[in-house]
Amino acid sequence: MKSREEGFFYGHPQNRFWKVTSAVFGEDTPLSIPEKKAFLLRNHIALWDVIGSCDIEGSADSSIRNVVANDLNVILENADIKQIYVNGQTAYKYYCKYTEKKIGRSAICLPSTSPANAAWSVERLTKAWSCIKEGML
Repeated sequence: MKSREEGFFYGHPQNRFWKVTSAVFGEDTPLSIPEKKAFLLRNHIALWDVIGSCDIEGSADSSIRNVVANDLNVILENADIKQIYVNGQTAYKYYCKYTEKKIGRSAICLPSTSPANAAWSVERLTKAWSCIKEGML
């Protein structure tokens, strides 16, 4: 819900995506939307939702219904995407169900940066997510 209110990816203040990815690249955590966009461009990261639209209650993944997947071909035909990563098991489940066969590319599932994934500390997430930088080499 917070991300939708902010109008940009991972807008909930307790989601650790920006903290983790900035740590992977050795940068300060971007705070504003322009800073986040600059960070993504500087580090050659494209973000896109697996789900284009759905019915959801609040931010509860378990309530997701009536999924319409985004067509990732729009990005893949226009950018040199080396690897696709998904943020957590729910994104991975929907990627495998709706997207993988359509585009013919598998994804690597990374542990969720959501605050609901409290078992993973920022340090542990950063270590797991470091593969995004290594995948660019």
